[in-house]
Amino acid sequence: METITVERTIPAPVESVYDWCAETTHWQSSSWVLRNRLKQAGEPDRWGAGAVRSHLWSIGWFLEEVTAAERPRSMNYLVTQSFPPSRHGGGSMTFTEVPGGTRVTWVTEAEMRTPVARDLATRTIVKPLTRLVFGRILRQCERDLLRTS
Repeated sequence: METITVERTIPAPVESVYDWCAETTHWQSSSWVLRNRLKQAGEPDRWGAGAVRSHLWSIGWFLEEVTAAERPRSMNYLVTQSFPPSRHGGGSMTFTEVPGGTRVTWVTEAEMRTPVARDLATRTIVKPLTRLVFGRILRQCERDLLRTS
C-alpha cells in the first residue's frame, strides 16, 4: 500500500477552504473530475460524518464514506468500492491556518488490486495519477475562492 500526500497553501480563510473541499460537487470544476454526487447525507451537515459520496473521475469510479469530520479542521474518509479495483487504507484532509491562508494536507493510502505486479502498478500508476488529480482539485479550490473573494 502506498501513502500519497499532496499539500497546498490556499490564500483563503480556513472555513472557506474546508467548505469548498467538503462539498465535493465543487471538484467537478477541476480537470480530471467528471462527476461527484452525494448519495447519503452526513451529520451534523450534509457533507459531514456518515456522508456517502460517489466520484467519477477520468481515472476511475470511487464510492466513499466520510468517517469523521471536524469543521473546519479535518475530514477522514474511506473508499468502500472502486473501479478499477483498489484497496484503500483511509484518507484525510487537514486544514491549518497559516500566514496568508490555509495549508491543506491531503493524505490517502491505496493500492491497485491486480493479480500481477501490484506494487509496481500502485507505485507507477496509482500514486502519480492520484497526486495529479488531488493537486488539480486543490488548484481549482484556490481559483474558485480567489474568484469569489
